[in-house]
Amino acid sequence: MFDPLLSNKLPPMHIVFLDASTLHSGELDLSPLQRHGTLTTYPVTPPDQVAQRIHDADIVITNKALMSAETIAHAPKLKLIVSCATGVNQIDLDAAKSHQVVVSNVAGYSTPSVAQHVFTFILNFATQIPQFNAESRNWPNFPTFTSLAHPCFDLSGKTLGIAGLGEIGAATAKIAQSFGMHVQVLAREGSSNQTLPELPRLEHALFFSSSDFVSLHCPLTPATEGMINKESLSLMKPTAFLVNTGRGPLIHEADLAEALNSGQIAGAGLDVLSTEPPAADNPLILCKHPQLSITPHTAWSTIEARTRLLAGVTKNIDSFVAGSPNNRIV
Repeated sequence: MFDPLLSNKLPPMHIVFLDASTLHSGELDLSPLQRHGTLTTYPVTPPDQVAQRIHDADIVITNKALMSAETIAHAPKLKLIVSCATGVNQIDLDAAKSHQVVVSNVAGYSTPSVAQHVFTFILNFATQIPQFNAESRNWPNFPTFTSLAHPCFDLSGKTLGIAGLGEIGAATAKIAQSFGMHVQVLAREGSSNQTLPELPRLEHALFFSSSDFVSLHCPLTPATEGMINKESLSLMKPTAFLVNTGRGPLIHEADLAEALNSGQIAGAGLDVLSTEPPAADNPLILCKHPQLSITPHTAWSTIEARTRLLAGVTKNIDSFVAGSPNNRIV
């Protein structure tokens, strides 16, 4: 059995990064990852090549590449798996535990970036900058000095409803307050979250019916999967907007596309979809609503966030080698 407390007595290790292109495209310095051995990086790793690439690895870094039970079982030297993300759903944790493989993750690195992205969506809806920009080349032909073709509105006095008041939800709430917005939270049965306790906690129907914007930040669980559906969308104002930078399956995508096309809600800003990359026939990819904005899971990806993420991965490896695994999940 491998004992991480004795890991500082190990010879140099072989570190394999299965999908380094999810972290950088050449702009980050990965050399700190080599402090404890050799580093082999792959831009991406198809599922059928994972086992071969990690066979001789002591440490594996993965963002999306799957570490299945079978793969872990066929990596006899494996001692540590580092998720280059907060989520660890790409790793079979039971298998890792049964093979005495430590699993760690990195949390909190993307909080400012995701909150910023949420408000980019919100500000674009309020100011209509993308629409005006698209028409700006025709400005010389305007009959007056300006255009009122796309009505704008103040955020001050509007209500932001937040579902999931963790670190990112709380950061988003504080930005909203700086714009003079009212902030309210979706009450969740059994929740002991005391973050920003001064914010009102509203039950389901009142939360959706009284919010001008709804921003999703809750984890994906059986209780939250598909929480945005025909019923919840029918409660929203026709002037309201939905923002999702959390998890794609929080939304029943066909229901949202229908709500947009029918005018049930005013618009949506989405950074995540139920499968990524999405299928070409995803109803939201096909939806041509002018107030639907989709970004390809980029809310987390500022250079600062990715620098923090790399530092977190490096720290996890350093602490493991020192005998005190940091951010340990298993």
